[in-house]
Amino acid sequence: MTNDSNKILSETIKRLLRREAVSHLKKIVNKSHAADLSLVFRSLPVENQRKLFDLIDDIEKKSILISELEEYTFLDFIEHLSIDECVELFNYMPADDVADLIGKLPQERAAAILEKMDIEESEEVEGLLRYEDDTAGGIMVPDFIALREIVTAKEAIESLQKEYHDVEMPFYLYVVDEFNRLLGVVSLRQLVVVKPNTPLKNFMTTDIFSVRTDMDQEEVAKLVARYDILAVPVVDDQNRLVGIVTVDDVIDIFRREATEDFLKMAGVGDDFVETQSIFKSTRIRLPWLFASCLGGILASLVISHFEGGLLKFAYLAAFIPVITGMGGNVGAQSSTIVVRGLATGRIDVRDFWKVVLKQQAIGVILGVIYGLFLGGVAHFKYNHELTAGLLALVVGLAVLCSMSIAALMGSVVPMVFRKLHIDPAVASGPFITTAIDVVSVFFYLSIATTLLG
Repeated sequence: MTNDSNKILSETIKRLLRREAVSHLKKIVNKSHAADLSLVFRSLPVENQRKLFDLIDDIEKKSILISELEEYTFLDFIEHLSIDECVELFNYMPADDVADLIGKLPQERAAAILEKMDIEESEEVEGLLRYEDDTAGGIMVPDFIALREIVTAKEAIESLQKEYHDVEMPFYLYVVDEFNRLLGVVSLRQLVVVKPNTPLKNFMTTDIFSVRTDMDQEEVAKLVARYDILAVPVVDDQNRLVGIVTVDDVIDIFRREATEDFLKMAGVGDDFVETQSIFKSTRIRLPWLFASCLGGILASLVISHFEGGLLKFAYLAAFIPVITGMGGNVGAQSSTIVVRGLATGRIDVRDFWKVVLKQQAIGVILGVIYGLFLGGVAHFKYNHELTAGLLALVVGLAVLCSMSIAALMGSVVPMVFRKLHIDPAVASGPFITTAIDVVSVFFYLSIATTLLG
């Protein structure tokens, strides 16, 4: 559904809820996709969420709806479901989704649900919970097709029809030895074009990409995207096949990582705050803004140091906002490009000097262009002053310095952070822009003091 369609659906459901038109609600709810209903749930109180939920006839659709909810909506809603209801819903979900949801619940409630689940399913979920959330082991699906290398194509097809008919990703058949160690992979296309009595080992692909259980989920996503594969096998430290990461999980990873990066770069934490309380949202944003506050204090100290010059040439103050603003924008642009490049794998820390020099060159070129432009503006505006020519030179040089240094900081800082294994996104929030403000003011007033006396 488009945004407009979702808005219409949400408004229609709210109107029918007010009228208590149960029969119409039931028709709409059962015709709508679970993913669209999850968006409607965000704007409804828990009581109305429960009313809609009870109107859904298909238990599998209910389970999809639960898995699509945002974390805060899910936690609020799940409190109003009994343990038995939770168990019934989780029985219709893939093990990796169940592990993800149970991992968000309070420990006591999670333990109670696991205790009531089927032993086989609960063991699968508990096995996934042993891994960190943001690793390949934490996001993998433990259901996959694994066959011995001596199995023939005909036997493999029979296994698909009998044993593996409900596997989430049936496009790849993984070939293992007697110790479950990964040997190769066979696609469905290969399976149906060879002769029925051909063993898998004769036509399997041995040049296979696999990931370890402890690999970061972002690296896994990059691997799947780079090689255009629908799933990647996950192996333990002995190369035993333990699960697969599917392309739908990769899409979720990219979406979460991109959201997290942009929120960090905006200086508002690393998770959604729209559904949180005012107090919690304020508490999250408070420490991030401290950097801006501290930078403002430093900038004011720099300005006060040059107070005598500003009193003598008051018109210098008119250009402080534009110089700091231009520098801040260039720094933000450079850091955004580098952070996203690092996140998507298009930029590597090994390309440090190449990336830095490129951004520096761009900063210098932009600085020259806007330095000439703003210098011209300064000369035109204050042409009645004896120092108009020097003022134009001061403003031009200050813009050049500000934008060049901003481009340098915007590219160097994220790269250094990545090298130190610190999330580079945090460098692109208030930290870089604040530092650039201080540096820009210092260079501007230093140049003015030198040239204007």
